[in-house]
Amino acid sequence: MSNFLMPVLFVPHGGGPMPLLGEPNHRELTAFMRSISAELPLPKAIVVVTAHWEESLVSVSSSAAPGMLYDYYGFPPESYAFKYPVAGDPVLAQHMANLLAANGIESRLDSRRDLDHGSFVPLMLMYPEADTPVVQLSLLKSLDPAVHIAIGRALAPLREQGVLILGSGMSFHNMNAFFSGNASTPARSERFDDWLTETLTLGELNQRERDERLIQWKQAPEALFCHPREEHLLPLHVCFGAASVASPAAQKVFSGFLFNTKISAFLWA
Repeated sequence: MSNFLMPVLFVPHGGGPMPLLGEPNHRELTAFMRSISAELPLPKAIVVVTAHWEESLVSVSSSAAPGMLYDYYGFPPESYAFKYPVAGDPVLAQHMANLLAANGIESRLDSRRDLDHGSFVPLMLMYPEADTPVVQLSLLKSLDPAVHIAIGRALAPLREQGVLILGSGMSFHNMNAFFSGNASTPARSERFDDWLTETLTLGELNQRERDERLIQWKQAPEALFCHPREEHLLPLHVCFGAASVASPAAQKVFSGFLFNTKISAFLWA
């Protein structure tokens, strides 16, 4: 077994299909997603932890040829014609289920789940050739942060096997605030982003301290303003769990403003 570890990456995937449509507010984010794959080793497969799939049991997509799930509305017709003809990986999906079971986490394989926009939007920008197999991983409806960290830890061995774990969510996700025009929103979003950056990147923190901060994330400055519901934050918890034993501190690899709110991406190398 090689000592090489694939990185783990959390990205903000933007609003619906807007990064693929050239929406002006998404230019910085789109440019980042188009460029970041060149900074990563070529993965053998990609596991996407998507904010847009919640189940009562951890669910793993196991289709050999997943289709497209256009889980948004009100966008132009071309938004419903995107194609990402990537292969799935049923063998990897079963391996993931086995890793979860070995850590006491019950899961199920889902052979009917297609690629939602939390998966296909970043993948179309990062890996437009669609030549790397993709497996999606759901969140749990419980939205328990400690459990999502544990899910990531169970899947950490995938890093040794050349699998890129990609968390797709948003470091800020308050739909009302995005479009409110409230003058206080940028500063409020930056306070949470500063806390998140410190939690993930500060070398002085040990793993137990990072765990505790992320489990108690609602105590962070402006936490519930930035995440009235936490489904877009929890892919980051899974990424942290997968990365944190071998790669304690993350790097912030993107930071910008989207609709007047601060958003960030993090990489564990």
